[in-house]
Amino acid sequence: MLLSLSWLRELTPYQGTAQELADRLTMLGLEIEDIFNPFEAIMGVVVGRVLTREAHPDSDHLSLCTVDVGGEAPLPIVCGAANVAAGQLVPVATVGVSLPGGLTIKKSKIRGQVSEGMICSESELGLAEEKSPGIMVLPETCKVGTPLPEALSLDTCVLDVSITPNRADCLSVLGIARETAMAFDLPLTLPQVAYAESGPEAAKELAIDIEDPEQCPVYRAKIISGVAVAPSPDRIRWRLTAIGQRPISNIVDATNYVLFELGQPLHAFDRDKLAGNVIKVRNAAEGEAIVTLDGQERKLTARDLLICDADKPVALAGVMGGANSEMAAGSTDVVLECAVFRPGTIRKTARRLALPSEASYRFERGVDQVGSVYALNRAVALMLETAGGSALPGVAMAEPKPFTPRGIGFRPARATLLLGEDMPEDFCRKVLTGLGCQLSETDPSGVIAVTPPSHRLDLEREADLIEEVGRVYGLDRIAPRLPRVSKALDDVPAESEFGFWSRVRAFAVGLGLREAVNYSFVGHADLDILCLDAACRVSVANPLSEDQNVMRPMLAPGLLQTVRHNLSHGNANLRLFEVARVFAADATSETSAREAGRLGIALHGLRHPDGWPWPKDELAGYGDIKGIVEALIAHFKLPAGIYARDDSLPWLAPQVVVTVGGKRLGVIGQVTPEVADAYHARHALWLAELDLDALRALADGVTRGFRTLPSFPPVRRDVTLAAPAGVAVGDVLTAIAEAKAAIFEDVLLIDAFTPERTDERRLTFRLTYRHPEKTLKDKEVDKVHEALVAAVLAKLPVTRP
Repeated sequence: MLLSLSWLRELTPYQGTAQELADRLTMLGLEIEDIFNPFEAIMGVVVGRVLTREAHPDSDHLSLCTVDVGGEAPLPIVCGAANVAAGQLVPVATVGVSLPGGLTIKKSKIRGQVSEGMICSESELGLAEEKSPGIMVLPETCKVGTPLPEALSLDTCVLDVSITPNRADCLSVLGIARETAMAFDLPLTLPQVAYAESGPEAAKELAIDIEDPEQCPVYRAKIISGVAVAPSPDRIRWRLTAIGQRPISNIVDATNYVLFELGQPLHAFDRDKLAGNVIKVRNAAEGEAIVTLDGQERKLTARDLLICDADKPVALAGVMGGANSEMAAGSTDVVLECAVFRPGTIRKTARRLALPSEASYRFERGVDQVGSVYALNRAVALMLETAGGSALPGVAMAEPKPFTPRGIGFRPARATLLLGEDMPEDFCRKVLTGLGCQLSETDPSGVIAVTPPSHRLDLEREADLIEEVGRVYGLDRIAPRLPRVSKALDDVPAESEFGFWSRVRAFAVGLGLREAVNYSFVGHADLDILCLDAACRVSVANPLSEDQNVMRPMLAPGLLQTVRHNLSHGNANLRLFEVARVFAADATSETSAREAGRLGIALHGLRHPDGWPWPKDELAGYGDIKGIVEALIAHFKLPAGIYARDDSLPWLAPQVVVTVGGKRLGVIGQVTPEVADAYHARHALWLAELDLDALRALADGVTRGFRTLPSFPPVRRDVTLAAPAGVAVGDVLTAIAEAKAAIFEDVLLIDAFTPERTDERRLTFRLTYRHPEKTLKDKEVDKVHEALVAAVLAKLPVTRP
């Protein structure tokens, strides 16, 4: 928000420098991004008086002027404006001055006549957007030779204040003036509001109908008749220009002036364009349309809020007015709206339509329902002052949901405990009173009943009040202290959850997987594709979009979106993993949701990376993703997993449940073609999702041991077995292990081949033998090897081809 220092001083008599104010506000939580002069480009322009004006001898539209700018001698200036005349006070850009448009004034000859400056118009000075018809004529109160910004009392010091989303009360000059007055112990003075009223009662001339009090707690309207729409007075136009706002007319500028001064958005309707002497606040019909002030037609949904007359919508509530009811040059009667709308409704409408405005920025953060009465009267007074006319007595109003102050219990002792500094009760009372809170006497238990002011919507609980006390005291003044450790170090787990997850990540990266980081939010539509139970879903109250309206119950939806994103960018060979939390509805939980850690793995495309010499064009399959899971289990020294077919997830087929040590660890499977097509998969898409909490519990139960590294070389022998279809590789591995050969160390499946026209597979295993105390001889190995193979042949229906 842009804050004019001179405007601030009209509300509180702060006399320090802008930098001192910026430093104090920053420490109060209102960070100052910049301090600048919006009229820096015209600081070299000075006030001059036209002494003489004569016609140019070689032009019928140029004039030869001599102008006194406070120097030793008047300047000869050639001027092309028709309204220039002797005796006028005018803005003069002398030689060497650069104007906002980039023009640098030089001494020159114009049709043979010397010109040593330029008499400027408002548009040339950046004080008006439209091209001015003539030069700017200054009031007689200006002094010759004075810099123009000083002569016109322009706001030459503006602070760019960064307002956090919870401090809606500071989105105005008044809000920051309150903070300044409190910080420097200054008085706060609001502009006096007084005006005469005449005519029939406004409430009898205009009816207000609010369909849903939750969407609009209050709607007020004042009626002003007989106004003359014209440009605003200079002081209002230039002040709005200083804070980056375009002046429009005296009626519209009055609403904008009050918006920035008091933080209350207002809107002016042309009363003659409203039908039926009624204002209705209702939700739009699905597909209903309105043309807004920017000339664009907006298609609406049933969640958008409209302001309507008896026949039609006339404004998009809290966001922008309608083109069919705007004030125009010939408008004479005004209906001035002052309302409060539900912040969530305004935020969703403004974001969905990509239609941000200064009004919606404030409405979606919350406005002061009680203070809106003063803001309405302030705007009426400005309109009568600048546009004439008369105000009808009273207010047309509907307030189905009056503002109810909230009471908060505050304990100074609790503030001392949380902030780590002594916070005396007198100091706490002074701070809270300075914030505008009402305080009761301290009860015997040390509790003060605090009622926050209506403009502080962010003060909801005791911790908020303690934060206010702390920031006014100065968080930078609180000495850092290490917290007291009340737990013995022996009770601290050997490895934190973060450390365990880091090990899982390191393992996955070591296998060549790439980590995906997704939002914790997914869409209900994604979960519907996966047929996930609606009962386990945790919906988001105020989602950023329809694609992120539910907390993810699995990692699969996010991984599938990552797969689709990569495929759309031409990256078809994917080996992805994600370590994150998932969320499931749980009524017994304090947060109504249960969180759990998960590891997700996704494989798509070629088994080997590009450039791998051989074999080529092999696609990743079940063996690849199962091998990753097996390697993970082995990495944490867990017993071998049990892999059993399952069909609990209809979007995975085939599907395998992984069990380790009697605990279900997760699932592995291939995404069905229908679901895979929805995510643009071109080949088989394999997913695995494992329970990290269960994996950690199993890993924590492992007793680690150590053994001496082998000193003697291994000897390896290969054996090929012909196995019928009913014999699994795991059966063979189990039989080899159960043979218990004395020098047997390890076995590895190195090849699997199925000849044509038969179901019998050829399985080749590589067996490793090693003696802990000597180097083995071939005869010793051959004897043990043959005995081991014979034991396997005797136990299983397999043969040696």
